Amino acid sequence: MDTHSETPTTPAAGLRALGAPAAVAAGAVVAVAILHFRDPHQPGSYGFCPVYALTGWWCPACGGLRAVHDLTNLDIGAAVAGNVLIVPFIAVMVFALIGWARRRWRGQRDRTIVFGPRVMVGVLIFLAAFTVTRNTSWGSWLAPA
Repeated sequence: MDTHSETPTTPAAGLRALGAPAAVAAGAVVAVAILHFRDPHQPGSYGFCPVYALTGWWCPACGGLRAVHDLTNLDIGAAVAGNVLIVPFIAVMVFALIGWARRRWRGQRDRTIVFGPRVMVGVLIFLAAFTVTRNTSWGSWLAPA
């Protein structure tokens, strides 16, 4: 191990390097399976949203569990009605996981997703605007169905 750069001098490549991406993928499959078999549309089945409980506002993730459940039943319309951000979010996460696995396969030991400060600020501003919009009368179509 090179102590100055903290990167391995002989990077592991191939199947041995896929342990972390495989573990994350397995965890995601288990979580999605749980959401498929335990319906979050039933009140109280997964507890409550602390943001909604404290403020009465739908947070950017409200309706996400129901949306993933609807996606497991191949009901894309209901998923989008539950939370319009879930479908693109899942697509981004799948592509990020595939990219991470490909980089690990090649022996690169970088992080899964790296955002610069401008992107992070942009994402936070977008989520704040989405939250405000879905909690107003003219953006009520974005509220969880």
